[in-house]
Order: sequence, then structure tokens, then C-alpha cells
Amino acid sequence: MENRILISEMDCYLKASQEQQKKVNPQWDFDLTKLPTEGMRSEMRQFVEERGKTIALMTMVSERNFYDRICRFLKEKNIRADSFQEKTLEEWIKKLNAWLMQQGQIRTIQGMSVYGKEKNTPSNIITYFRKIYYFTKGQDTRHETEKDVWDLSKIDVSYKQNPVKNFETLNFSEIIQPAIKEEVKKAVFRHLQYAAIATISKELTAVRRLSKYLDIHYPKVKSCNEIRREILEEYLIYLQTEDTGVNNFRSDLTKLRAVLETVGKIYGYSHLEQLFLNTDIPHSTRSDLKSYSDEELKRFNAVFVKMEEQMCRLMVIHQMLGTRISDTLTLQTDCLYEQEGRPMIRIQQMKTNTFVKPISAELELLIQKAIQYTRKMYGETKFIFVNERDPERPMQYNTVQNRVMAMIQKENLRDDKGQIFGFGTHMFRHCYGIRLTEMHYDDWTIAKLLGHRSIKNVKYYRQMSLQIVADETREVRERKSRLIEKYLDGWGEEYEQVRQHD
Repeated sequence: MENRILISEMDCYLKASQEQQKKVNPQWDFDLTKLPTEGMRSEMRQFVEERGKTIALMTMVSERNFYDRICRFLKEKNIRADSFQEKTLEEWIKKLNAWLMQQGQIRTIQGMSVYGKEKNTPSNIITYFRKIYYFTKGQDTRHETEKDVWDLSKIDVSYKQNPVKNFETLNFSEIIQPAIKEEVKKAVFRHLQYAAIATISKELTAVRRLSKYLDIHYPKVKSCNEIRREILEEYLIYLQTEDTGVNNFRSDLTKLRAVLETVGKIYGYSHLEQLFLNTDIPHSTRSDLKSYSDEELKRFNAVFVKMEEQMCRLMVIHQMLGTRISDTLTLQTDCLYEQEGRPMIRIQQMKTNTFVKPISAELELLIQKAIQYTRKMYGETKFIFVNERDPERPMQYNTVQNRVMAMIQKENLRDDKGQIFGFGTHMFRHCYGIRLTEMHYDDWTIAKLLGHRSIKNVKYYRQMSLQIVADETREVRERKSRLIEKYLDGWGEEYEQVRQHD
């Protein structure tokens, strides 16, 4: 039995519902004797046991099939490595691809992204092999900050993280120059102590882009110390004229500047602290706020009844609260209370502070239903909307995005222009803000209901309201109409039709 890992004895099986357990044959296992060497068996045992703690039962059942195919691949190719780390990942994937071709099995999967774009991804067996490889590589005994991929759970520093965004690692492997890679690691470790993890992820994106540029255009540059003003100026021109992958120059350059300045402070490269000029960073331009029309909202909500009930509740609550999606997903099960007989809700905003506001009895009832559902399915939890695999955490934003976009694609939902419906959770907040302006609330009340600390952004919601624009311009339009009508007197009968159509 020591060479068999039974699925029925794994944590994922014990945590699964009885209905799911009934679908699993008690004898289904991972037979380690199918692997060619003792070293591989030891590595695979650790991998499978760890997976059993973190993934869902039915995912483990499907991975059993991938495991058996990999065992066949090793046997038929007569590979007797003592460890998965004896070859590079590139060498393994090359051999696995060749075997898949011989077997007539697919190597890539053609599909659609959540936004309806075609994409090619590696087949499931290749993806599974990559996970095995990276897991066995993870047995590295070096300090986490010395590795090229940091496991954030092993970094001895408290960092800021949005619980609805799943950041587990920081990847430095695509920074081509070894010296720059080490310099950036030091800067990033310092930034971890005060910057949000999402910000740091964007910093690494900016550095990777610069690294690729240097590798092609300045291959002799090996350290940040060698980056001079003339190189930066040419890079700025390159971003503006050739690199179409940069969506936000201001954000990208701001993040790059922050990293290089920190590198300069740590290593004493003083010129890096004056490398950027203020004029290098484009001025911030506020993009037009987008919103759904009433008809789009009607079409959008009409298909939600076809989704899973808790996801449907989530989207209705999100629209009725007018919160950011991170705030909706982190609503806690004790968020409701009463004040002077009125239902109130406590919202712990991820970006700013906690605030409270009154809600309708209907919304209170809907939130109570969502809490009851979660307690029935997962027991007592901190959050109302939970991660199905780990109920101690809130539901992840990607889960919401993927399910809603799948529904949009399935229903072929179109916007007012006939285009496939775009899903932006923040646009519901814009709709909420617009409705408040049309109800003629004052700026401070609108700001409080939106959870803003000041009224400075309320003006943008007023500008978006077509009803407000119509009301504010009605008097001017009527005055012009009266002037035109006055001047029509005496011009003849042929102009009377203007009055009739006025």
C-alpha cells in the first residue's frame, strides 16, 4: 500500500460533499510503481499529497488521468531520471511534445478568452507536468528572496494584499540581466514593506519590459548602474512609437521610476535618483467614465436568473450597494445591523476606510438570504461570498469575471451598439452614482453613500447624467426657441412648418 495513494484517503475527498464522494471509486489511486525510479516516486508522493490538500476532489480525479499518461510517457521513452530536476523544463516539454505527436494527442487547446478573443493554451497534460516540475524545483533550500520566483507565503514580511485578488508569487525569472535581476529583488523586497502587492506586480511588469529592450538594443548593459539618461530617452521614444503593449505610459513609467530610484538608494547609484525628469511622465488625464444604459442593464440582469443562485445574489447586491467589487466580495457576515429601526450596513472598503449607510428592507432581506446560503453550504464563515476551495477567504474577482463572461458568451449578450457585452464591475458603481445625482441629492450625501471621503469626484457623476444635462440646459434651449419663433414672424407661410415641428 505504501506505493499507492488512494484518493479516498486524501483531504480533498474528506472535505467533499457526499454527492461528490459517491462519484469516486474507493480504489482509484496514484500508483507510484508506474514511475521508473525511487527519486521520482518520492517527489511525486510529496506533490500528490500537497495537491490533495489544496484542490477540489473532482480536479484530483481528472489529474489522476494526467498522471497515468505521464507515467506512460516516461516508460515508452525509456526515461529513468532520479529527479524531475535532472532536465530543464524546456527539455522535458520538448520530449513530451514529441511523444504526444507520436500518440496523435493534442499539444495545445484552442479556445476563447473570457473577453471573447481566440487564444491557444498548452494542453492539460503539459500544464500538469509544469506543475510537477515547479513543485519539485520548489524544494530549493535557498532563502526565498534568493530565488527567481518568490512564494509570498514564505516571505518574512507583512505585505498589503487585496483579499479578492490572488497573488501567490512574484516572478523575477523574465528579467534577463542577472545583475539587474538581483538589484530589482532588493528594491522589491523593500517596497513589499509599504506598497500593495498589486502595485509591486505592476513594477515588475515595467522592469521586465525595460529588460527586454536592453537585451535587444543595449546588450552590454548588465546592471542598473549602467543605465544613463541617453538610454532612457531612447527607451521613452521606443515606448511611444514601437511598443504597442503599453496601455498606460504614465503608470508604467511611474512604477519603473520608483524601482530604479530605490535601486539607486540601496546600491549608491546616485544618478538613478535623477534619471527621470518630471516631463518624462505624461500628465494624468481622466478618462471618460463609462456607464451602462437602462436598456443594457435590463438585458444584462434578465440573463442573470440563469446563473447559480449565490452568484446572482452577488451581482444584484453589488448593483444595489454601488460599491467597488472588492468591497462587495469582502462583505462580512456581521455587516448588517439596525439603527433607530432602520436597516444599516457596514462596508469595510479595501481602498480607504470603513463606512456605514442605510439600505432598503428588500436589500437587507437579499443579503440575509446570501448569508444563510453560505452558512448552509460552508458553516460559519467571515465573509458572505466565499472562495469555494477555501471558505476562509472571500470569493476571488477572477471567479466572478470568468463566470459572468462565460454567461455573456453563452447568451450572446449584446450592448446598444451591437457589440458583445463588456463586463466592468466598476461600471455598476457609475450607474449607482448617476442615479443619486438624478434624485437630486446634495454632493455630501452622494459622497457618503458612495463611501468617498470628499465631494471632489461627485461632479463626474453629475457630468455623466443625461437627465441632469437635459434639465440644466432646458431653460437655455427654451429661450433660443422663443427667439427663433419671434424672428419667424413675417417670413412667409413656407416657414410656418418650423413652428409646427417645434
